[in-house]
Amino acid sequence: MRQLLTESVTLASLGGALGVLFAIWGVRSLTFLLSNGRENFTLHAELNWNVLGVTAALSVVCGLLFGLAPAIQSTRPDVMPALKNGRGGGPCRRAQHALVVAQIAISFCLLVAAGLFVRTLSKLHSVQLGYSREHILLFSLNARQAGHRDPEIATFYADLRKRFESIPGVSSATLSHASIISAGHAGATYRGTMKIGAVTIQGASVLVAGPRFLTTMQIPILAGREIDDRDQPGSTPVAVISERLAQTYFGDENPVGRRIAFQDEKRDFEIVGVSANLRYGGLKEGGSSMTVFTAASQFSPDRVTYALRTAGDPLRYVKSVYEIVREEDSRLPVTNVVTQAAEIDRTISQELTFAKLCTGFAVLALLIACVGLYGTMSYSVARQTSEIGIRMALGAQRSAVVWMVLRRVLILTTVGLAISVPAALSASRLVKSFLFDTQPNDPVTLVLAGVVLVSAAILAGYAPARRASRIDPVAALRHE
Repeated sequence: MRQLLTESVTLASLGGALGVLFAIWGVRSLTFLLSNGRENFTLHAELNWNVLGVTAALSVVCGLLFGLAPAIQSTRPDVMPALKNGRGGGPCRRAQHALVVAQIAISFCLLVAAGLFVRTLSKLHSVQLGYSREHILLFSLNARQAGHRDPEIATFYADLRKRFESIPGVSSATLSHASIISAGHAGATYRGTMKIGAVTIQGASVLVAGPRFLTTMQIPILAGREIDDRDQPGSTPVAVISERLAQTYFGDENPVGRRIAFQDEKRDFEIVGVSANLRYGGLKEGGSSMTVFTAASQFSPDRVTYALRTAGDPLRYVKSVYEIVREEDSRLPVTNVVTQAAEIDRTISQELTFAKLCTGFAVLALLIACVGLYGTMSYSVARQTSEIGIRMALGAQRSAVVWMVLRRVLILTTVGLAISVPAALSASRLVKSFLFDTQPNDPVTLVLAGVVLVSAAILAGYAPARRASRIDPVAALRHE
């Protein structure tokens, strides 16, 4: 009895240690979740020694409680009924099966949740942005706060862009009043009146962009040209419109050369090009809006966001950026340094964290269920050593013995699935608001979760089944 209790406490302690490690990982994941893309966010959820002590004590107590019943049972003086109860359905065995079925049911629910969030991530990553997300470095500067004024500020930004473009490994550099993601989140829909002739444009978004913006972001140019170095403060105001806007207001007519009026600017802009559509804003809430690109040099924005197309990892060029900015103006801080891919991922940080947490919990629950199933089947095989020996002595094939054990595994798994499928369908509706283009009762997710669970259960039960098929009939009969 002492040995059984010692083993129970040891296993509980190991489980508690694994729980602590998982808690640390969970705190880091929750920090990423609650930050929701905000800069310098820290969740002060450090491990408390009191909580850690209580958790460790609970783990040991649970180990003692669950290990006490078999330990007491092993001390019973009348052991013959227990030895002869090879296939009996005693209360202890029924409790073991009930616990295994519960573990299987919980594992399936967690696998379904993880599958739904993984499919949501897959759907989000497959969204067509209309621009490149790789090899782009973004950072922001506000020269006006550092004392720069019109018209010198436009020249200052332009000179910086040329210096950034001269960095070895940078193929092109551009600027805009905000990144495509942040501009969309900030609601950059033009509040004034835009007109094409006498027709008013409704719901168009304006992005103030520098030279080679479309090239740097790899937005295709469908007609005309993009904004370039010839578009200076004293030259004709120009604009590039998206394909959707062109189709909406010009139909099959070529819009290049036509004019678009901005009421607040009290000037007309010549349309010099048509670009492909892009998704303005985040992956979930953004859309292929009607977009108008105007020249940054003709607007002189206070704060700009530079975009550098690089060879390889964009973060390798951050040091060069800091050096150039410090040489031009040491008072000017570089802020919001991030890659384009990372900025996009910030918009789905909640979905990323839920997918990681659910996947981690699902794997942990599946592992616990497999351990429980393995232990139950091993115990069952040990109790039926004599019965299996007799079967094999009478001519039973090894494959028949393997199937006898695996059949019980499949029965327990089927019962667990029968309980968990309705529960999973009901619980999955609670996460519907976090899903994207995925239904809570997604059949693919349900089938994959079931396949993973059944496969894991068969693997967990195969070792005891194989051990049962290798029992020596003579040794088994002597065991009786």
